[in-house]
Amino acid sequence: MNFQKKFLVPPGGKVKLANIDASYKGKHESNDDDAPEIARQVENLARLQYRLYAEGKRSLLIVLQGLDAAGKDGVIRHVISGTNPQGVKVACFKQPTHEELAHDFLWRAHRAAPARGEIMIFNRSHYEDVLVVRVHGPAGKSVWSKRYDRIRDFEKLLVQADTRIVKFYLHISPDEQLARFKQRLEDPHRNWKIQESDYI
Repeated sequence: MNFQKKFLVPPGGKVKLANIDASYKGKHESNDDDAPEIARQVENLARLQYRLYAEGKRSLLIVLQGLDAAGKDGVIRHVISGTNPQGVKVACFKQPTHEELAHDFLWRAHRAAPARGEIMIFNRSHYEDVLVVRVHGPAGKSVWSKRYDRIRDFEKLLVQADTRIVKFYLHISPDEQLARFKQRLEDPHRNWKIQESDYI
């Protein structure tokens, strides 16, 4: 299965999440079933990361978006498990701090942009600063609508500086999300994640 053909959204393309099967597993029915392939891909990523770091000319920004409980932390933990931690960083964008609120909305994202030779993972991202303000914030359309252009400019700047940006949306169904929330509530070691949900 060519996942790039199945799930890649071309620039300017439209997506309807309701038309995408959130339970799609491809040829793998379980985590145990796909473990050998994951191990091969993690090893391949480690090899590529070493070359990226050694070359020191380009960088990679991985943007992870998804509903709460979609598995962003798990993806980070598993996908980068074989990489050298010296060349990989993770930025978690939660509710903005007082310092972040004292700057423009992209300040914290720009500070976290990857250096040459580095992989940076955004756990949530600069898109949250449109979504949260649009859905929950007091700011009107005159504020959030301009942010789309600023985000495009920010990403163009990164690309011009030889940063490759790869974006992933982790899609789960509402039923799966509720089941995962229930697991969090029942596991005392994971209760803290309920407090971290939705930085509104």
